[in-house]
Amino acid sequence: METAQETLTAPAATETVNVSGSVALLEALIAEGTDTIFGYPGGAIMPIYDALFDYNDKLNHILVRHEQGGIHAGQGYARTSGKVGVVFATSGPGATNLVTGLADAQIDSTPLVCITGQVFAHLLGTDAFQETDVINITTPVTKWNYQVTDATEIPEVIAKAFYIARSGRPGPVLIDITKNAQIQLFDFAGYKPCDHIRSYRPKPIVRPQYIQQAAELINSAQKPFILFGQGVILGGAEQEFKAFVEKSGIPAAWTVLGAGAIPSDHPLNVGMLGMHGNYGPNVLTNECDVLIAIGMRFDDRVTGRLDKYAKQAKVVHLDIDPAEIDKNVKSTVPVWGDCKETLPLLTKAIEKKEHTEWLAKFNDYTRQEVEAVIHNELNPTTPEMTMGEVVKHLNELTNGDAVIVTDVGQHQMVACRYAKFNSTRSNVTSGGLGTMGFALPAAIGAKFGAPNRTVVAIIGDGGFQMTCQELGTIMQSGVDVKVIILNNRFLGMVRQWQELFNQRRYSFVDIQSPDFVALAAAYRIPGKLVDDRADLITALKEMLATPGSFLLEVMVTKENNVFPMVPQGCSVSEIRLK
Repeated sequence: METAQETLTAPAATETVNVSGSVALLEALIAEGTDTIFGYPGGAIMPIYDALFDYNDKLNHILVRHEQGGIHAGQGYARTSGKVGVVFATSGPGATNLVTGLADAQIDSTPLVCITGQVFAHLLGTDAFQETDVINITTPVTKWNYQVTDATEIPEVIAKAFYIARSGRPGPVLIDITKNAQIQLFDFAGYKPCDHIRSYRPKPIVRPQYIQQAAELINSAQKPFILFGQGVILGGAEQEFKAFVEKSGIPAAWTVLGAGAIPSDHPLNVGMLGMHGNYGPNVLTNECDVLIAIGMRFDDRVTGRLDKYAKQAKVVHLDIDPAEIDKNVKSTVPVWGDCKETLPLLTKAIEKKEHTEWLAKFNDYTRQEVEAVIHNELNPTTPEMTMGEVVKHLNELTNGDAVIVTDVGQHQMVACRYAKFNSTRSNVTSGGLGTMGFALPAAIGAKFGAPNRTVVAIIGDGGFQMTCQELGTIMQSGVDVKVIILNNRFLGMVRQWQELFNQRRYSFVDIQSPDFVALAAAYRIPGKLVDDRADLITALKEMLATPGSFLLEVMVTKENNVFPMVPQGCSVSEIRLK
């Protein structure tokens, strides 16, 4: 007897095939270019998993250990591959376990399509076993969601889901499919991708008059400054952005998610913005005369006090999402549109310039920061190791070509500050939501998304324990992820705030941890503990040379703080070096 998969190999244009909703879903995923699914089965999604049994040669399913791990893995996959991440979960707790990842993906503009199973349609609203109103629960944290109760809807709904997830400002989409729709047979006429939805305009119309006005401001500026974010990367506009920066000669600083849009060592790349960003970019934000924001949203961690943020500057804001323009910082010239389209127009309209004296001012602040902070962090003379020196040696051994996946906390800020990113899609972290537990599963997905690149997860001892069960996913899938735990025996970022602003009242931040190397060994993953600086470089080399995954735990100083720092409630020009 023919299987459904064999039946669907090459249907004629007008031919229909009688298939289940589950088979139609899998065919839609394949048509959209899906190659990897991260998921966890359960009762309400069982028909889809039953159909998946016959698709092992076309769809690689990675069995995670928790649905939150699955969605973070989907995020990591999307961030390194540039494709839509796909996640499966069952109803009830399976679906609700996706909520943190959905919120994370929503605020960080990560394209996902999440498929959740649901109870039979006739049981909806009866409080059936593992029934949850996943549509209302996830509405605030998705770009779009929809519940399918009839199998005939599946092809069109999945087409819309992928189109919405990847178009315009990307984001997560959730499709909830009742069990009856999964098993229902219908005449499937093939899959047609979606390229238009009435009333949905993913990209605003580019207005030439605003391009011209922006160019005039830039051409007349004496101290212009570029702030760039992830929008450059999401738009695939890295080359267009580089051309703009180099023709304009304007210093450019990046948000955490914008790292890698141009190489770290580019002469016009002046560093990181924000609370733990570099000294010059923060101080000089309040001295520039024209501020050019590209694909960034003026997050509070970047701006500090809004009433003291860049009040002297005229603001040019390029963004694909009109809702971001004027939301936090009032723009002088709004440039709506995809930066891959708007940047070439702006580059053509501006004059070629160099801002030598202005750039020298950034370099002077960099020298001050090196003397006050960076030198001691990267070349400590204290007996205990610092997080910064670990990142420095990792840079040297990977030549800045690795994908760095970070969790949330002090290690995240240190890694973002000191890691070198020679190419785009190299920095994977939880930006807007700040999700502890993100890094380990995201690194798994990142490796599947970029199988030919070295993927290193840098994680704190606190965040690692939130999703360490995903070591089981590494064990079973055989994925090659290098894991560095920077263990300071504290919830470090909270401890830093308690030290600086709560008179060292360390309230529940002293965290005890298991033997991480032994834990990794229980999952058949080799590992090593380093507590002596003399062994660090050798251990890093061993980690990178070992085939497959490896866990390296590095004991770092307990009470080291991340500086510079903009204290909460202060302006960016009040950044502290100590």
